[in-house]
Amino acid sequence: MLLTISTTHRPATDLGYLLHKNPARAQTFELAFGSAHVFYPEATPERCTAALLLDIDPLKLVRGPGAVLTDYVNDRFYVSSSFLSVAMARIFGTAMSGRAKERPELAGTRIPLEAGLAAVPCRGAETLVEDLFEPLGYEVESATDPDAERPRYRNLRLRATKTLAEVLNHVYVLLPVADNRKHYWIGEAEVDKLLARGAGWLEQHPRKDFIVRRYLGHRRTLAADAAARLTVEHGTGDAETDAAGETPPAERAGLHQARLKWVVDTFRDAGAKRVLDVGCGEGRLLKLLADTPEFTVLTGTDASVRALEIADRRLKLKRRGKSADGRIQLLHSALTYRDARLTGYDAAALVEVVEHIDPERLDAFERALFGHARPGLVALTTPNREHNVRFDGLEAGKLRHRNHRFEWTRAEFQSWTRTTAARYGYRVETGGIGPEDAEVGAPTQRALFYRSDHPAAGTDAQQRGDR
Repeated sequence: MLLTISTTHRPATDLGYLLHKNPARAQTFELAFGSAHVFYPEATPERCTAALLLDIDPLKLVRGPGAVLTDYVNDRFYVSSSFLSVAMARIFGTAMSGRAKERPELAGTRIPLEAGLAAVPCRGAETLVEDLFEPLGYEVESATDPDAERPRYRNLRLRATKTLAEVLNHVYVLLPVADNRKHYWIGEAEVDKLLARGAGWLEQHPRKDFIVRRYLGHRRTLAADAAARLTVEHGTGDAETDAAGETPPAERAGLHQARLKWVVDTFRDAGAKRVLDVGCGEGRLLKLLADTPEFTVLTGTDASVRALEIADRRLKLKRRGKSADGRIQLLHSALTYRDARLTGYDAAALVEVVEHIDPERLDAFERALFGHARPGLVALTTPNREHNVRFDGLEAGKLRHRNHRFEWTRAEFQSWTRTTAARYGYRVETGGIGPEDAEVGAPTQRALFYRSDHPAAGTDAQQRGDR
């Protein structure tokens, strides 16, 4: 199987710096299933082409550790499939991460690129390859066997002006999707790989669900996990951006600070000691909580590994994901799945998080938080959809953030909070945060849930104003 990458960027031989492979030297890499060879068929200042040739060992396929193929007669030796994706990650891993030590500025520069792929299996619609690559901005040229009534394989040329990392990651993910099979066991680690390689493009792809399902081998549990994490992978409650994805104006940043202050003040007034920040994002709320000595145990969870890495740096944790004294820890966890690590907390915060969940997954979220984790207090904030018309650039009916799956009106929010509280044995108070508009209400809605056995649950808790 063969992958070629070509460019006409001047000088074109800069491709060698991007791939971390010298155009003047051919290299061979031993893999568990054969050998991979990297060489340059052409390397001039006007045009440069790098080739990755994979030589599959048929005996290793059926006899090696973890082999899943049971037949010596198959197409795995020559088609571009998951074998090629694995070889790419092994050999071009640094390039796929967007790093170029000697040309760092070039790694983030979009240049004209052409990827050639030989014998790509296309199991499905005749337009499958176009449906996968054209939405990403590629010009797709394919050639098939003219004598085949329904060709199963295509030779592809993909042309676009992109960064090299973008092209490599697109090919890495979409090859096994087109093939609709993998040569190795598909487990939970594949979800992490998919989200890492799909970051920045998969969540917007019109065939997102199709890609997720095929990449994860039609395993429903894994596909559901990936879908849930994709909804919160970006922007889970730190700083809002508007529907166009622009930087928020100062008043919105101030609104977010008001939300965080409300949570900190509420938990401190309630005497909470063990606090959980669900969908902690980049750790802004955790930072404020950490500055309050009354909170003795602080745990942040998020489905985004990247967000947790930023939170780790913001909190200056001594060990990866945990402070030296054990007071603060970060956990990788999805909102819609039960997690035994999240039980036993006095209070839990969800700041601008719930609206990132697909509506059909809300029941699972409620069961995981209110039914299983069951914190004594739950402080939740979410946008007031009716107030959106007061923001510049937001029209009536338009959501506040491109990754929001929904936004509630005040009546819808009241209905959801009352129903959820009654179902899981909580009492709830609701209100607003931010300037109250006589016509459309405050920009943020808030709810404070008290578990039935909480000390404040049987009394009229002090009404807290907007802060």
